[in-house]
Amino acid sequence: MKVLMFGWEFPPHISGGLGTACYGLTKGMAEIEDIDVTFVVPKAFGDEDQSRIKLIGANNIPVSRTTFTFDEGGKTMEYLEVDSPILPYVTEDEFWTLKSKRYTGQTKFVETDENSKIEFSGGYGPDLLKEIRNYALVARLIAEDNSCDIIHAHDWLTYPAGIAASQSTGKPLVIHVHATDFDRSGGDVNPRVYAIEREGMEAADKIIAVSNLTRKMVIEKYGIPPEKVVTVYNAVESVNNEKGSLPPKGVKDKVVTFLGRITMQKGPGYFVEAANLVLKKMRNARFVMAGSGDMMNEMIARTAALGIADKFHFTGFLKGNDVNDLFSMTDVFVMPSVSEPFGIVPLEAMQLNVPVIISNQSGVSEILKHAIKIDFWDTYAMADAIYGVLNYSSLAQHFKSAGKTEVDELKWTHSAREVRKVYESTLQEF
Repeated sequence: MKVLMFGWEFPPHISGGLGTACYGLTKGMAEIEDIDVTFVVPKAFGDEDQSRIKLIGANNIPVSRTTFTFDEGGKTMEYLEVDSPILPYVTEDEFWTLKSKRYTGQTKFVETDENSKIEFSGGYGPDLLKEIRNYALVARLIAEDNSCDIIHAHDWLTYPAGIAASQSTGKPLVIHVHATDFDRSGGDVNPRVYAIEREGMEAADKIIAVSNLTRKMVIEKYGIPPEKVVTVYNAVESVNNEKGSLPPKGVKDKVVTFLGRITMQKGPGYFVEAANLVLKKMRNARFVMAGSGDMMNEMIARTAALGIADKFHFTGFLKGNDVNDLFSMTDVFVMPSVSEPFGIVPLEAMQLNVPVIISNQSGVSEILKHAIKIDFWDTYAMADAIYGVLNYSSLAQHFKSAGKTEVDELKWTHSAREVRKVYESTLQEF
């Protein structure tokens, strides 16, 4: 079975859980003999791990030329733009020259470099919606050049690309919902993002949700029939114990860690308030907020206002082995997410023998037994849990050992086999 998969980021160039989940799932699928995955991203940097999958960067595809591979003998033939719906231009003069001519309503004008390739940032910049649109334009060409049985698109950024690829090839579309704008915005939904999400869900033949929490959101907030939505839980990649570049701990205090985007969705404010409660009972504790986001300055100001800034450390965004360094110093990890479709970071912490406290409003709480679960808004319960783990060694040791045993069983190969079942049912119904 050939799968054409569209993502937005791929290690080592990731900014959150989406890229990590895509990488883990594709590696898991590589273990299944009859699955062949071609993974597409807007921008390929050239240093991605392609040992198990074929990776295509949309930034490397000329939009005025494409290649077809014929089954007979595997011969290839290149041709230049014949009735192409995409017209590339390099300069403003070229744009107006093309614009002055008569074309069908389906024709799209797109700015390219001198090699007729579209430039993508590979990130989440101010031109994000434009890049999503351009990604969809190139996705059509990629789909026509790469034969597949099914198309799989991850998260809202790639839904237009998945739809374009499906329409151009007639192949079924599966979309993977890692989060919705209701999660990211706390209910203050961006209507343009919501429209893209809903269009993707309605166009998809099958929808994979990363938790029952997310499945319920898709059904209730987007009006999708329940039989169309299937839950497949994420897993965790085996972490290594290689050291990064962080300096040694340097203090004897206990360390409590928050690791993630410092945004409303992740609940950093509740972490700070719980930290303040803990520090009223014990002073030999320090709190680390690792990550970046639009609430970072607000959190720094709040710790100062509470008079606990001397007990707080803001590291900025960490990646790779620096995360290992931080967890090696951590006595308890806290994920107080307001709305977390899944949440892979607690699994990574548990692999490294760190007890975890997670919110009941996270998808991962549906599958973990050896984690302390609290409501994100209950800062007193959060503070009690932190205090208990820091001060009762037998409690901490139980969650370390039982947690690691539990999380070691959460393999991406299992998730991949569940996704394969979704593919099979989709193809049977198509």
